[in-house]
Amino acid sequence: MAEKTLDNLFEDTLRDIYYAERQILKALPKMAKAANSEQLAQGFETHRQETEVHVERLEQIFEMLGKRPRGKTCDAILGIIEEGKEIMEDYKDAVALDAGLAAAAQAVEHYEIARYGTLATWAKQLGMSDAAELLGQTLAEEKASDEKLSKLAETEANPKAA
Repeated sequence: MAEKTLDNLFEDTLRDIYYAERQILKALPKMAKAANSEQLAQGFETHRQETEVHVERLEQIFEMLGKRPRGKTCDAILGIIEEGKEIMEDYKDAVALDAGLAAAAQAVEHYEIARYGTLATWAKQLGMSDAAELLGQTLAEEKASDEKLSKLAETEANPKAA
């Protein structure tokens, strides 16, 4: 059996985040619909549009590798999304719903930030500067989304829930 290298790990992790992003695309409209705050709902819609671009970038990287874009089941994102669904069910019509949705969305963002940060670092290590640049762009956008969610939670959702 051939030794697994950083190249293999990079491709496996790329497949993981590709799957995750596609699952996130399915979850965001449901979160937007559930949100009480128009600002939070709009934030989810904006992030859905950004996520479509993230998927396209991942597909570009697969193309650079000469691989067909293919996801690998990501149990972590499935769990995070399931927690978000539970919040939508358990807090439907509650004042704390938006605070819970913002927290659930931040869990998604933090997972994405971890994955994209790692992939960008590995791409640099592997001499894949074009892939590293694309991954770095997405990483910056994920961090910006996390900041927006923090601000929204601190100024609107959390005070309303309290």
